[in-house]
Amino acid sequence: METSLRLKTLSKTSSLSSPSPPPSPSPSRSSLSRLLRATPTLAMAAHSSAAASLLSADPRRRDEVLSAALDSVSNCLSETHLDETVPGLRSKARGKVRDVYEGDNYLALVTTDRQSAFDRVLASIPFKGQVLNETSLWWFEKTRHITPNAVISSPDRNVTIAKRCSVFPVEFVVRGFVTGSTDTSLWTVYNKGVRNYCGNALPEGMVKNQKLPTNILTPTTKAVDHDVPVTPHEIIEMGLMTKDEYDEVSQKALDLFAFGQKVALEHGLLLVDTKYEFGKATDGTIMLIDEVHTPDSSRYWIANSYEERFSSGFEPENVDKEFLRLWFKNNCNPYEDKVLPEAPVELVCELAWRYIFLFETITHSKFELPGSEEPIHERISRNVKEAILHI
Repeated sequence: METSLRLKTLSKTSSLSSPSPPPSPSPSRSSLSRLLRATPTLAMAAHSSAAASLLSADPRRRDEVLSAALDSVSNCLSETHLDETVPGLRSKARGKVRDVYEGDNYLALVTTDRQSAFDRVLASIPFKGQVLNETSLWWFEKTRHITPNAVISSPDRNVTIAKRCSVFPVEFVVRGFVTGSTDTSLWTVYNKGVRNYCGNALPEGMVKNQKLPTNILTPTTKAVDHDVPVTPHEIIEMGLMTKDEYDEVSQKALDLFAFGQKVALEHGLLLVDTKYEFGKATDGTIMLIDEVHTPDSSRYWIANSYEERFSSGFEPENVDKEFLRLWFKNNCNPYEDKVLPEAPVELVCELAWRYIFLFETITHSKFELPGSEEPIHERISRNVKEAILHI
């Protein structure tokens, strides 16, 4: 009975694009079921009659994932310490999502369940690390005809072993629509009157969520704690890349995005924007690294409802983390507040479902929900130990 009640409450949130804020603070593990029974149904911010489209295509599968996510909220992979458990690995960097470990001639990239936005960690999402890693691996394989990548192997659901590369200090952000809510999003800067952004001339009279006349590249570089938009001229002038390197990488980024849009549309989705990172191998080959077309690095909308919702002034149905971004923007200042509110458990489970929904929609394969028979960190340590013996 308890499982049925909590699924009923969670399932009602799953077709929402921009849910209104639920009660806070988020619950402890012992009070999850009680809160879910008591929390009223979350409503759309501006619209309640639109069909749920693909997001509710298989309610049984959704209920299965929501139940598993709820059971795993307190058992996410938020931290790793492979430098202490795997001989030969040294800790190299802790990113917002990935923990990077260094071997003699390779890197071990562990994708955790940490959820980031606004250049900081917001929460931990059940199964997220596995989803991102497996989504990236699928796209890495599908895009080999466009560019080589750094992948050597994937010994664990959350881990990719990659070639060591000299990483270009530039993120290549490609956009197909005027949208977003962060300070560097295209809609934010456009709405402030900017008409030349990262070297791109933008037409007058565009509105939020409108498709651009053509895909554009808006590269950024890292400052201390945030991304800084730059132009191609500035990238070359600052010595971040040579002109030949920039020309090659920028074309690869645009080609990858166009291919990603084509594949996404074939599966009922719009690839709205994304970011790519590249590096140079020891032999000088430029390679795609990090992640590809994941719901963490990319924005996806449901294709068959986009036109109607856009023409009616409603937000598109999204399959990414935008609704969680909006919740934080509505409940705090995520750029300046030192302490952020806890993400509501309803939204955490909803995001877990959307990530898995995206994986299954794109790959046409069923996501394997991990069992709980072995602690995640122990499983990763064991699998990585075995893998590096054969590198």
